[in-house]
Amino acid sequence: MLSQNTATLAQIAAFYADKVQARRLEVHKTVRLIAKIVQDLLKDVEHQEPRFISTLNENSHGRFEGLQVISPHEFEVILYLNQMGVFNFVDDGSVQGCAALKLSDGRKRSMSLWVEFITASGYLSARKIRSRFHTLVTQALERSQYRDICVLLNDNSDVRLRIHDAYTVQITCSFRCTGIWPRSANQWPSTPNPEWPNPMIINDVKNEGFDLLSKEVPIPIPPQNSNNTPGAKQQPGGSTIDGDAWAMSMASAENLLLAHSNRQKALSILKTLRDRHLDYNGSPVTNYILKTLILYECEKHQQEHEWYDINLGDRIIGVLLQLVSCLQCRKCPNYFLPQMDLLKGKSPIVLDHSARACWTLVRRMILDSRALESL
Repeated sequence: MLSQNTATLAQIAAFYADKVQARRLEVHKTVRLIAKIVQDLLKDVEHQEPRFISTLNENSHGRFEGLQVISPHEFEVILYLNQMGVFNFVDDGSVQGCAALKLSDGRKRSMSLWVEFITASGYLSARKIRSRFHTLVTQALERSQYRDICVLLNDNSDVRLRIHDAYTVQITCSFRCTGIWPRSANQWPSTPNPEWPNPMIINDVKNEGFDLLSKEVPIPIPPQNSNNTPGAKQQPGGSTIDGDAWAMSMASAENLLLAHSNRQKALSILKTLRDRHLDYNGSPVTNYILKTLILYECEKHQQEHEWYDINLGDRIIGVLLQLVSCLQCRKCPNYFLPQMDLLKGKSPIVLDHSARACWTLVRRMILDSRALESL
């Protein structure tokens, strides 16, 4: 498989044409099915509360804006809200991968569209908005024609739907932050290179910005010897820890980086391999981790010719070897926000099992030049 020859090229072409495209077609059918249901629910939500305007629309390319495919059975819909009001973006590192929105001037509280969701300390609370949205979706579902096939999951405070007992869809309220770059991602790019990403792409990525998501965020547990004594002052960033923080998502910036050459094609192949061989109940190997590792592989192989079809087999194996290493080390840093560990909290037993399964897959690809025919 590692050899760069026409046989390898043919193997990859056949795998992509048969299995990757079949997966893509199946996902596309599912997306259209769930998008119709979510659109109808969001129309009802908007009727109840006009501030929650549906942004799930199909574009001219047949894609639904804001709908992300987590896996063939798991999806997320990002509902972009209007941020009317004067808020400062606070990225103080108090919660890894999260930030806060705070009024720049308390006197402008009444000017905000979301006035009742602002805390006493002036933070726009993701928890309060999430709670209100959860109530609205619950009410919409009770009146919906889909209530027999669609169930609202209550395992946490996020809005998660189970459709046809087969598909899970999370609907997340979000604010789009364009033209600014979070302090937590200031280390990128760590080693600027004229090849990848070139200065023009770097500028485009930073202008693309990021999203702030109202997802439920795990609350850090303070050390037992922390200042819990009477009269101890609360840390300045404390108000962002109790659920008011917004999770940062760099998905748009990541997609922009992968839009060049064959990088997206390599990711599609890896997703298909993951779904066929590394997808089981409780698997820590997500498509997002594969996307992250592709970005790290891009840093190692910055020349465009290294991503041509003839070299794609080497790149795919390189990512899988990175995956084995991450699973064994029990750590996979987020690409733009390396302080976030994508494997944090995963069971060592599960990680070891996944490492063995991944190694079995990659060893087969290395040793068998015709492995993709049966994978």
